[in-house]
Amino acid sequence: MLHGKLQLQPHPHPPVAPFSVPPPFSPPTTTTSSSSSRTHHLVHSAISPATPLSTTHEDDDALLALLRAGDTDAAYRLFSSSPSLPESPTAASRLLAQLSYSSNSSHTFSRAAGLLHRLRAQGGLSLLDANSLSLAASAAARSGNAHLAYSLLLSMLRRGLLPDRRAYTAAVSRLGPSRALRLFGAVLHYLRRAPVSPSSSFSLPDTAAFNAALSACADAGDCCRFRNLFDEMRNWGDGAAPDALTYNIAIKMCARAGRRDLVARVLERMLSAGLAPCATTFHSLVAAYVGFGDIPTAERIVQAMREGRTDVCLLLRQVAAEGNNDIVVVADEHSDVLEDIVGAKPEEGTEAPLLSRTYPPNSRVYTTLMKGYMNAGRVDDVVAMARAMRLEGETMPESRPDHVTYTTVISTLVAAGDIDRAHSVLDEMGRAGVPASRVTYNVLIKGYCQQLQMSRARELLEEMTTDAGIEADVVTYNTLMDGCVLMDNSAGALALFNKMRSCGVAPSTVSYTTLMKAFAASGQPKVAHKVFEEMEKDPRVTVDRAAWNMLVEGYCQQGLLDTAKQTVERMKERGVQPDVATYGSLAKGIAIARKPGEALVLWNEVKERCEAGAGRKPPFKPDEELLDALADVCVRGAFFKKALEIVACMEENGIAPNKTKYKKIYIEMHSRMFTSKHASQARQDRRRERKRAAEAFKFWLGLPNSYYGSEWRIGPLVSSHDDDDLS
Repeated sequence: MLHGKLQLQPHPHPPVAPFSVPPPFSPPTTTTSSSSSRTHHLVHSAISPATPLSTTHEDDDALLALLRAGDTDAAYRLFSSSPSLPESPTAASRLLAQLSYSSNSSHTFSRAAGLLHRLRAQGGLSLLDANSLSLAASAAARSGNAHLAYSLLLSMLRRGLLPDRRAYTAAVSRLGPSRALRLFGAVLHYLRRAPVSPSSSFSLPDTAAFNAALSACADAGDCCRFRNLFDEMRNWGDGAAPDALTYNIAIKMCARAGRRDLVARVLERMLSAGLAPCATTFHSLVAAYVGFGDIPTAERIVQAMREGRTDVCLLLRQVAAEGNNDIVVVADEHSDVLEDIVGAKPEEGTEAPLLSRTYPPNSRVYTTLMKGYMNAGRVDDVVAMARAMRLEGETMPESRPDHVTYTTVISTLVAAGDIDRAHSVLDEMGRAGVPASRVTYNVLIKGYCQQLQMSRARELLEEMTTDAGIEADVVTYNTLMDGCVLMDNSAGALALFNKMRSCGVAPSTVSYTTLMKAFAASGQPKVAHKVFEEMEKDPRVTVDRAAWNMLVEGYCQQGLLDTAKQTVERMKERGVQPDVATYGSLAKGIAIARKPGEALVLWNEVKERCEAGAGRKPPFKPDEELLDALADVCVRGAFFKKALEIVACMEENGIAPNKTKYKKIYIEMHSRMFTSKHASQARQDRRRERKRAAEAFKFWLGLPNSYYGSEWRIGPLVSSHDDDDLS
């Protein structure tokens, strides 16, 4: 155990992920200052311009000369060494354009990002034109900094500038669904109002742009938005017509909406539109049925592909007609809007269209089916398929197992607890000449951590970094830290956390919460609080509900109930509502602190949340752990009326109360209650209501009890302000 002062190393500058070179929108050539002045803008409209610094035309001329000569590095050094900004918009725009265009490493893009930050700080963002900002946004998206691209593109729209379609397509394809759809909607809204001109053609959305937005809709499960964007495509000309990828995404959308019947009709819709399916189409079909848990249908599709059949549409019709009553799929309530996209249901007797050629399965299709076996716990089938892929790969290279295939096999064996066999698959990858990825090593490291073999996990980390030349990422360190938690080694978790930061790997939210968990589990809630404070200072992470819950749990485990309650109040003040885990920790803390009266207050709050959230989505639903903890405290504290309310709530939520445990508690602690023959009449009157509640609880337990009046009722959630005192 680690006691004393927590020593966290200072934050290093977060590294920028490597990225590929963006395609040129237009060569970064010299533009006249008059044309540049028409495209001035700010990244954030709320920025107040700073006092401009003095500069000379000679500095601008020298900067432009280096840029025209293609010496971007020297130009950037000249810009960095000068305390002033260029006077010429041409110089600043061209420097950003060339830095963005040549960004093929984290170092080069970090310079483009640094240029943007300096211009913003000194009020010089108005020097940049639309072309340079489009290039910067594209480079940012491709480098993994999609949020910077998002900000740049929205600022361009606010200033009336047209971004290149490839810039916003790159951003939309890499952002989360919510921001991606907001950005694409803003672009469409602006383009609808913008005057049509030849110069605006580079901004008009094409099929690739719509496909990126449709994929975001599918990821979000938004059927209505998907239908609206699909219908919108026809308004933007032939360049935005649906293609095979569009319908592949439609398969994903129908699967996400739980419509097995529509998935089976998408392939026919593609063929009727004159579009030839691709290998990804059949991968999407197999993935859809694997997602439904319909492994037999996925197997039939793969077998048809192996046999070279061209009547896959007929097969899908048979699948739709047969149905599968053993598989329950909940369809989205708005999924009917997708029916027009996939076309009407084929009439009986009509001939199913045939494929123009065969589509043999590739490793991606096989691996997807393998993941279905993995999810179903069919370990032997996963291993057998990998073996069959190796044999088939000797004659069909497309079927040869790749690193994703091997990683799937390793994940399956790790989940089954067969860690030695999983490691042998890693060795087999080396013999087959398939390099293992970081994900492969992370999965195997996690397996060793779960088996409490931390020395083997560290050996594998050394092998990954030294022999394979793969740097550990935040997932690697989080996995090892979690292993330290399982070993009750808070000092080891802290050492890994500091090593991660010293190596330039930025901690994630999970990193902080895992470290908090380590200290909370080792009985050091105050140290966990210091980690929480460090987390609040880190601008790269967000303090989420899990972090708050970990803090509450740490205090509750030590019986520091008052501090835990204060933390919950702070949590509410920050706009984070307690959830079931929060209340569950408080219930355990009440039991440890032996303050049964607090259980009544907590139960009333839980009850109010249940009633208030009855019509909300998702509703507040207490779990078994929370209700059982509250009922346990109430039974031990002889609050039988509240205990009956809680068990009624358990039964309402499909939770079977543990009558055996409560019966044992009652017999051990309360079997001699109300047996005194010397109690005064006043005391007997005061405890009459409590006695009736005790008799009702004994009746529920099945213990011998006296007859109580028929007017006694315990509803599911009785609202009562009566005190269950013991006097």
